[in-house]
Amino acid sequence: MSIESRRDFVKTIALGVAATAFPVTARGASASNFATKRPPVGQRKFTSRTVEETITRVQRQIADPELAWMFGNCFPNTLDTTVRFGTVNGQPDAFLVTGDIDAMWLRDSACQVWPYLRLAKQDEALRGLFRGLIGRHARSILIDPYANAFFFDGQSTKKLPWTARDVTEMRPGVAERKWEVDSLCYCIRLAHGYWHETGDAAPFGDEWQRAMRSLVATFHEQQRKTSHGSYHFQRPSEIPTESLMLDGYGNPTKPMGMIHSMFRPSDDACIYPFFIPANLFAVVSLRQLAEMATALMKDAAFAQECKSLADEVEAAATAYGHMDSSSADAYWAYEVDGFGNRLFMDDANVPSLLGLPYLRYCSLNDPIYLRTRAKVWSDANPYFFRGRSVEGVGSPHTGLDQIWPISLLIRALTSTDDAEILQCLRWVKATHAGTGFIHESFDKNDATRFTRSWFAWANSLFGELILRLSEERPALLRSV
Repeated sequence: MSIESRRDFVKTIALGVAATAFPVTARGASASNFATKRPPVGQRKFTSRTVEETITRVQRQIADPELAWMFGNCFPNTLDTTVRFGTVNGQPDAFLVTGDIDAMWLRDSACQVWPYLRLAKQDEALRGLFRGLIGRHARSILIDPYANAFFFDGQSTKKLPWTARDVTEMRPGVAERKWEVDSLCYCIRLAHGYWHETGDAAPFGDEWQRAMRSLVATFHEQQRKTSHGSYHFQRPSEIPTESLMLDGYGNPTKPMGMIHSMFRPSDDACIYPFFIPANLFAVVSLRQLAEMATALMKDAAFAQECKSLADEVEAAATAYGHMDSSSADAYWAYEVDGFGNRLFMDDANVPSLLGLPYLRYCSLNDPIYLRTRAKVWSDANPYFFRGRSVEGVGSPHTGLDQIWPISLLIRALTSTDDAEILQCLRWVKATHAGTGFIHESFDKNDATRFTRSWFAWANSLFGELILRLSEERPALLRSV
């Protein structure tokens, strides 16, 4: 059987049959007894005393037994099922699969552990996990800063089913080589978040510092001021978003300071390579890296390089990245090309326009963001879908009329309105299809037709929302 894309592979393994039967349908699923869906204790990949205590504490705050059950399943899902923990050269090493694919995505792995950050200061096991993942990220970047996903074995030459015919420079250890600006940003976000939360400088030695310099050099190269640079990618596929136009370099652009991202966080090809959410994420990440370069690397010149690049990218995004830019009603575009062509849409995958405050680019009350947010959650966004009882943002990755729960979770995480947050929680609770887990997407009119029954990023994001509400708005957990 031919498998031409990751989405085909996910369809296949989710069903255990031919990939044509899509999406997954849950039949007869019931959450009536709320029995735990976690693996038995002896089969869990990684355990944390603090995480277990947190589950017990937070569940007591949740009035609705179904929501409490979902939190108990989802919050530890990354630790229970995705972690391969060990040592490399005497230092912790952590490799996290994304869920139903036996490879580690830089983006997903950083997001999967993000909710545990606030617990790391009091838990040595979690600190070891974070040190191990930060080290693994650094080694992966040093293998290839253009790759988005990696195998456990850094010398492996095996192929994922859909990458076997890719036309690009596939190095040992690389699982997929789609250049996505956000992949590198998430590595910085995790490192900076861990350092700020714990004060631990142990993961930030010479290897990590070399990786960060390679990362910034890659950002510079992908500004493409004088040439295309070294990266190109083509994939023989019937799905247009799996490959890049024009010999693998993507659609034409007018260089003006932003960084080209050839693929979105959905792993779909960009239409216009100046992908605004990722560039704004890079602004945040570069400023975080500058702070770390000063404090940990003691390298003032590198810190200034990071700051200057962040300023340049932000200035270019502000000048070229707005829709209705001459109007007082300006809002962010999704992608632009520098020639004046702009695309407005939003995709549930983060970085997204909806998620800009979540990634700390702007405040929740920023006027341009609020105008953008209103457009994203409306018919102005071609990937906004309304069903009979739920609405949300989807993605070209899963096709029309498929809502991603990530969009519901990000809407709640970027809201200051209790009623809006409660609505999102109710939608999420109503659409897990009796499984107790958060899926990649579901049919807008039938949540039992879903994709990806094991999607660790979404489970972690749900856990993050519940944990944050337990700390900041506990009354809401008694109101669902």
